[in-house]
Amino acid sequence: MPYWLLAAILISVLIMWNIIADQGYQTIFWALMRGVTTTIYVTTVAFTLAVILGLVMAVLRLSPLRWVRECATFYIEIVRGIPMLVLLFYIAFVGAPWFVDAFNWATGPLQANGLMGELTVRMFDFTWRAIIALTISYSAFLAEIFRAGIEAVDRGQIEAARALGLKRKHIFRFIVAPQALRMILPPLGNELVAMIKDSALVSALGVQDITQLGKVYSASTFKFFETYNVVAFLYLVMTISLTLVVRWLERILGQADRQSSTN
Repeated sequence: MPYWLLAAILISVLIMWNIIADQGYQTIFWALMRGVTTTIYVTTVAFTLAVILGLVMAVLRLSPLRWVRECATFYIEIVRGIPMLVLLFYIAFVGAPWFVDAFNWATGPLQANGLMGELTVRMFDFTWRAIIALTISYSAFLAEIFRAGIEAVDRGQIEAARALGLKRKHIFRFIVAPQALRMILPPLGNELVAMIKDSALVSALGVQDITQLGKVYSASTFKFFETYNVVAFLYLVMTISLTLVVRWLERILGQADRQSSTN
């Protein structure tokens, strides 16, 4: 067992002991546990959408058409240059009202005939505004990870597959994707861990995640030390557990590579 993991386990055991033995810590723990579901939900949905959008942007970035590459590069570079918190506020307070106005303008005739109701900003839940912001932000970083993984595959294998008459989708599915996955798994896992931590920023919109509930509880009880100990503990449990899962997958894929090369 690595020493860093042993130290993390000891700290976790100490905090868990305080939670079990101290009534005050128990109250804080159960008050914040309601936010764990929100944090996991926001992270899972946002990361799934970011992976899909990032993969699309990576493919467009590798397009033989220059104008397609330029559009994809413009999106990636602009989004990567905007801080996460700024993008979160922009989507929540600028993008959502703009979308509502555009939707109402486009569906004006239908609304006038009573076929469709008017859309209002209040109909957009702040949780989904946060999910959209996280999706857009992380899709740009994931796009570069996907692009690097795809370009790292030996071109000779792709040319050999083309010479054998394989279609492009079969080349990507059976040759490019398996090899690229092994290379992008570590940075992909790092981005997921980073998104779990960045999901704390959604508390700025009032979303009832772990950080927001901790902020509300500590402000009402003035138990800042105990509350943020539990907040940090909950995030550490999620991030370290995910890190160990990613490293386990790396070992599994590494063993598979070694076995295939031996055979």
